[in-house]
Amino acid sequence: QVQLVESGGGLVQAGGSLRLSCAASGGTLDNYAMGWFRQAPGKEREFVAAISWSRGATYYADSAKGRFTISRVNAKNTVYLQMNSLTPADTAVYYCVGDRNGRINTTPAYWGQGTQVTVSS
Repeated sequence: QVQLVESGGGLVQAGGSLRLSCAASGGTLDNYAMGWFRQAPGKEREFVAAISWSRGATYYADSAKGRFTISRVNAKNTVYLQMNSLTPADTAVYYCVGDRNGRINTTPAYWGQGTQVTVSS
């Protein structure tokens, strides 16, 4: 079973950037769509971005468009989320997710443990 491990979270000032990484172990990401969700304090988890396996097509929540970029290196079983122009509203725990059944932006099957991103004003 694939396990997902995130890294790269931390504290950053508003306007700054962070790059999150997600590494898979216990299997490959072949045929998995991959993505990121986040959960802010007191709020529900929400979809952030996703990338398909085959064509590398990308999808973003409105809040991420123009600021975040998702990418993947299949040979390394790794997915990235480059986050620019961060604001305090981006403060959340960010989760890497994977799915092979078309649910990547709703109820993905696999979840990482999460990494905290805190943006100070």
